[in-house]
Amino acid sequence: MTIRMYSEVDFQSIEKIYNLSKLDELSHENTQFTLLPLSEDKERRKLLFESQIFVYELESIVAFCAIFESEIRALFVHPNHRGHGIGKDLLEHLLSLTSRSASLYVAASNFTAKEMYKKSGFVITETFETTYNSVKVTVNKMVKSEGEQGA
Repeated sequence: MTIRMYSEVDFQSIEKIYNLSKLDELSHENTQFTLLPLSEDKERRKLLFESQIFVYELESIVAFCAIFESEIRALFVHPNHRGHGIGKDLLEHLLSLTSRSASLYVAASNFTAKEMYKKSGFVITETFETTYNSVKVTVNKMVKSEGEQGA
C-alpha cells in the first residue's frame, strides 16, 4: 500500500474511480441523478486541481483524495475496495497535513461516509441545498476542530 502525490498520468485512474463512485454518494437521495463525468465537470475539476491530490495504490490506484488548505475536497474509493479501511487511511493522511481544523462537505444522505467522518471527530455544523448536475441535493458541512480526537 502506498499513498503518494497525484501525477498527470494518474488522471484516467482517478476519473474511473470518481465516475464509478460519484452516484453512490447520492444513491440514498429521493431523486435520480445522472453522472457528469469528472472530465466534463468543469466546476469539480477546477476545485480538485487547485488542491493537493493523493492516490492510494495497491497493485494499481484504488482510491484518491484531495485537500485545499484545510478543506477536504475529495475522498473516493473504488467500489471493489470499500470496507477495507482505505477511506480511513486517506482521511488520516489528509488530517495529518493540516494542524488547523478541517472541513468537508458530504451529501446529507451519505450515511456511510458521515459515520466514518464522525468516528474521526467531525461534527455537522451546517445543512444546506446545492446541486449536482443541475439536480438539488442536501449537503452537510462537517468540521473537525483542532485537537478533537476520533474513536
